[in-house]
Amino acid sequence: MELGLKGRVALVTGASKGIGKATAISFAREGAHLVLLARTASDLEAVARKVAAEHDVRVLPIATDITEAGAVRQAVDTVRNHPDFGRVHVLVNNAGSAIRRQDRQLLWEDDDWRADLEIKMIGYLRVIRDFLPLMPRDGSGRIVNVTGAAGISTWSPALTHGLNNAALNHGTGYLAQDLAAEKITVNAVIPGLIATEWRQYWADNAGSNAGISREAFLEKFCREKGIISGRWAQAEEVADVIVFLASDRASYINGAKIMVDGGIHVNAR
Repeated sequence: MELGLKGRVALVTGASKGIGKATAISFAREGAHLVLLARTASDLEAVARKVAAEHDVRVLPIATDITEAGAVRQAVDTVRNHPDFGRVHVLVNNAGSAIRRQDRQLLWEDDDWRADLEIKMIGYLRVIRDFLPLMPRDGSGRIVNVTGAAGISTWSPALTHGLNNAALNHGTGYLAQDLAAEKITVNAVIPGLIATEWRQYWADNAGSNAGISREAFLEKFCREKGIISGRWAQAEEVADVIVFLASDRASYINGAKIMVDGGIHVNAR
């Protein structure tokens, strides 16, 4: 299937690992040039080198902390002034963080709550606001927000993750309406349990603590959470949905919240 992405520029935040890394690779396979944002320069540059070596696309890595307004604006200036870029057709908001602690989040200090909300809820809006002037108004503009299942169900201990994701699910519909006249679509992808690097560490650790294998722990966890597919997803399975939503084939999909969660939302517990 021809997706119509060849030669376009896709910006991916949180691109150094997990879903963001997989998404960058999937875009490169379609011939899209890449602007990659993440906080850790060394990890980001490693992904950029890998993509550039394996695909005939241009890759611009920019170490950026999206919780800092100045850093995002500097990234915008870098793209705007770069001779090989200058604009962004697709913006994939994917930055996030692992759950920082396992203690009761209701009892956290205000600064800890705010720090989590800065990463996704406010950070995503900041990236959209500041990169919007670089997006075309010819019908090729796409924004895809990667949220999460904690925004549609109760996961413990994931209070702030749930707040972030629920807010972004709402914001996706709002922004779809807001940007419709500019011919920019806005959609959300809602991943469930994904085999990212930190989730693999989590599963190994949880299995070890329970005295069982990773596989046995995951089977039990999926059953308890109501993941009817009975497994976790690979990051590439989420990336494929993101890339499709960014394509010409998805031009009539707008304001959608698409679950890639193995059936958690069915609530078959």
